[in-house]
Amino acid sequence: QVQLVESGGDLVQPGGSLKLSCVASGFTFSSYDMSWYRQAPGKEREFVATISKPGDYTHYADSVQGRFTISRDNSRNTVFLQMTRLKPEDTAVYFCKTRWANYWGQGTQVTVSS
Repeated sequence: QVQLVESGGDLVQPGGSLKLSCVASGFTFSSYDMSWYRQAPGKEREFVATISKPGDYTHYADSVQGRFTISRDNSRNTVFLQMTRLKPEDTAVYFCKTRWANYWGQGTQVTVSS
């Protein structure tokens, strides 16, 4: 069956960087646009970034534009989220997801705090 497994979440200081990974299995990864979402405590899950099948198109939420970079390696069935200049408000569980299909990972915790 379809699986999306995120990793890389950690506790980091404001201004720091972190790179998340999501490894996909159970489907033809290269045939799917992929996205990242996040959910902070007490808040709705929100869109973060998306990337096209070959990785030549990306789009970001305004809140992370210029700070986060989504990328993918189709040879490894992996989508990444490089996060820089992290802020406390970036604290959330981060999920990867197929853009159009309803396949979700279980999430990885990112905490930005001093």
